[in-house]
Amino acid sequence: MRKIASILGSALFFVIAPGTIGFLIPWGIANEQIHAAFFGLTELRFAGVALVVLGAVPLIESFGRFALVGLGTPAPIAPPIHLVVTGFYRYVRNPMYVGVKTIIVGNALILGDAWIFLYAAIVILGFMVFVRLYEEPALGRQFGAEYDAYRANVPRWWPRLTPWTGARQE
Repeated sequence: MRKIASILGSALFFVIAPGTIGFLIPWGIANEQIHAAFFGLTELRFAGVALVVLGAVPLIESFGRFALVGLGTPAPIAPPIHLVVTGFYRYVRNPMYVGVKTIIVGNALILGDAWIFLYAAIVILGFMVFVRLYEEPALGRQFGAEYDAYRANVPRWWPRLTPWTGARQE
């Protein structure tokens, strides 16, 4: 039953959080319009699509991993009961945030609206503050030495080139 609740909770939170932050708000910033391509280069729209896809992959995989491995959700009100250190988490500690910021930048290119880049910077700053002031201390309290070892080996924002192998395999 815990796994089903985790899956449903993660799916709901996926629609609410990344769906709103990564798609709905950028669309609103662009006044629900696709503007002229930056510098007249329609190729930048294709680059934007590629960024959205590249951002969605770790985001979707990580949400699934939280539900199936962590037996929880990414939402702070229903956190996982197991530390998730497999999948994309072997490369970077925050693949969901990295995915969302990549999606926002991709949407800026697709929609042709420079204000979305400013929004992306604000979101990234918000993620950085949230991670440093809330998330990392909370994970340290909940998972102790296991999280400390993980944090010492996996970077917060820039992915490792090789996967961290100290993670338990699940």
